[in-house]
Amino acid sequence: MSSIAAELAAILSTVRRPGDFFVSGTTELLVPGLEVDGVGTIALPLLPIQAEQLVAAAERAPYGRGRDTIVDTQVRRTWQIGAERVRISGKHWERSLQTILARVADGLGVAEPIAAELYKLLVYDEGSFFVSHRDTEKAPGMFATLVIVLSSTAAGGELVVRHKGREVRLDLPCDDPSEAAFAAFYADCLHEVLPVASGCRLALVYNLLRKGKGPAPQPPSYDAEQTHVIMLLQAWAASPVTEMHEDAEEDEIETDNCVPEKLIYPLEHAYTPAELSFGALKGVDAAVGGVLAAAAPPAGCELHLALLSIEESGSAEYTCGGGRYRGRWSEPELEAGEVFDRNATLSDWRRPDNMPSTLGSLPFDDGEVSPPDAFDDMEPDEEEFQEATGNEGASFERTYRRAALVLWPRERFFSVLARGGMAVTVPYLEDIGERWRASGEDRQSPLWHQAHDLTAQIVSVWPTRAGYEGDETPSYAARMLAVLNRLGDADLIAALLAQIASGGSHSKDDNEAVVAALGLFPSEQRAALLECLIVGTAGKSSGACADLFKRAVGRSLAVRELVVPATALVDALPGDPARAPKIEPWQERTRLHPDLVVDLLTAIASFDKALAQRAVDHILMWPKTYGFDSMLVPALRTLMGSAGVKGSSAVERLRLACVEHLRARAAEPLQPPSDWRRPSAVGCKCERCAELSRFLADPGQKTWVFKAAQIHRQHVEATIRQARCDLDTTTERRGSPHGLVCTKNQKSYERRAKQRTEDLANLKRLGA
Repeated sequence: MSSIAAELAAILSTVRRPGDFFVSGTTELLVPGLEVDGVGTIALPLLPIQAEQLVAAAERAPYGRGRDTIVDTQVRRTWQIGAERVRISGKHWERSLQTILARVADGLGVAEPIAAELYKLLVYDEGSFFVSHRDTEKAPGMFATLVIVLSSTAAGGELVVRHKGREVRLDLPCDDPSEAAFAAFYADCLHEVLPVASGCRLALVYNLLRKGKGPAPQPPSYDAEQTHVIMLLQAWAASPVTEMHEDAEEDEIETDNCVPEKLIYPLEHAYTPAELSFGALKGVDAAVGGVLAAAAPPAGCELHLALLSIEESGSAEYTCGGGRYRGRWSEPELEAGEVFDRNATLSDWRRPDNMPSTLGSLPFDDGEVSPPDAFDDMEPDEEEFQEATGNEGASFERTYRRAALVLWPRERFFSVLARGGMAVTVPYLEDIGERWRASGEDRQSPLWHQAHDLTAQIVSVWPTRAGYEGDETPSYAARMLAVLNRLGDADLIAALLAQIASGGSHSKDDNEAVVAALGLFPSEQRAALLECLIVGTAGKSSGACADLFKRAVGRSLAVRELVVPATALVDALPGDPARAPKIEPWQERTRLHPDLVVDLLTAIASFDKALAQRAVDHILMWPKTYGFDSMLVPALRTLMGSAGVKGSSAVERLRLACVEHLRARAAEPLQPPSDWRRPSAVGCKCERCAELSRFLADPGQKTWVFKAAQIHRQHVEATIRQARCDLDTTTERRGSPHGLVCTKNQKSYERRAKQRTEDLANLKRLGA
């Protein structure tokens, strides 16, 4: 069985002729000279007084009924001036007209040369219109009609064109004198002009003629291909997605049977982000875009245009060695070797209505690309090589960029979105939630269910994706909880909190949103959720859990709701540092902080004195985890000023322990060194560091110059920093080798003197 990606490419490969039954747009225009017999030169933008003069010089426009030509303002109400009475001049006009004709030919899918023959000048004043009709052949070889709207001020008067069940509504405003709006459509298309609401619209009408012989051009028809695409997409949408195995590239059967989540069809032409839109597609790209735009809705699929980007890096290999050849030096050449890192994304999304999309950057797999070999011969847009260095081999970095049409089944949209991670899904969820709030609708509305379904997708992947990507503030979890709180979606709040707990950590920034969300639940369930979150995350996020519990107490929750989660918090407090869980780099903000002790005792001492005492027992049992200087003394300084813990025996016990620690250290002898002997805590036993130790122990030697190679000087200097030796170092660059000049100071004494001053101040603050 061939893959969906290959089948789609096979069908679209037959779509080669671009074009549609209509085309419209605007073009830059240097104001032409426009003269009308009986009126004279017409100024652009059209002045109201000249609009009145044109109407006075014009005649009512008739319409054809069979062989008769009839004037009936119930069918057509507008004014016309024949081509024989109109003259257009200016050296740039012909060039502007040819530019319009080139775009019209491309838009209508006409390959042969065409010509434009002025038919009439039409004046649509307020109330003018023309009911639905078809144009008759007014000249030999005529196959289409071109309308050029000149600069004037008007509202309404849109052109509606219909063909084979399709309808487009073209607004052709043109109040800028440097532009002209145009539209063209095949002669057999039904079309009408809606009533002009105000102002006056001035339009030149041309018959479009084929220059050569043969049948008249017709709109490209891909009905058969469109039908095949619809059937293919419907079958794809009904099939469950299967993940491609990592070794699927080596297993043809596995790849063929894979059902991708989305389909990506790279385009032939290059487009910048600024020009990316369905309306700007060129040639074959426009033809394929038209087929997919028509096929996607009935197949239950969504179609977008996006920029595809692939970034690769890896090792590079020398194709030939450098050397001298016939008296000339040849540089060594590099070529890309094995790829180590690859990042494939889609971004800069556009909808079929040419409007930007709120979608962010989404990843994609090679198995989603149609045809599967689309990238086989693709040349990189950027490629850079780095020469080999002493420590690393040669390397390369390269980037591929293409525009692509992207499809996915409408029912799988949230699954596609979820693959972009929190940076994509959370802003989209917030947008849906805000639109639901602004709409004033109830929980039965489609927007509410969209938010519910998207959150369910995000929650389902939470354990396998980092919940705190980057340094977002507020965090993604807090933002999701805020949306769910507004939606009143208690079920998904509970599910999200459970997933956060299973992840093992959470951020203090989440807590306000967590406590607000807990307010949606009855007391027993609220206590259970709080306990679940504390038990799951206290190991790595003790400070965040203590802050959460303090906020919960501040919300005046019942004591019976607090006992169980409070006990869980005390039981989960960090203890033996040797058994502490590993802290990842992105979790640095979860390290222990004095606020943990402050929040914990402030909250628990207010309702359970015995539990507070137990918490202090635990804290004092592990001084390496809860350092006196780093945590307990700073925490006590805050607690002593808090009315919430006044009279707490647990806090008093902690205060006495801190006072004892400070007094013992303040009582230690303190005097400056009497000679040049300095403390030595050098751990390295190499020959050079042994010489350093001897220098530190010598009471009569103040300075030591260590002359050695740079690598040895750097080693000794690193040892000095690591052991915090009382030494100042500089490099003496005279002679060879250079020397590391080490001069003894009394930093240890100065640190102890500073520490004693701080200890005495802290004793005073703690009431000792």
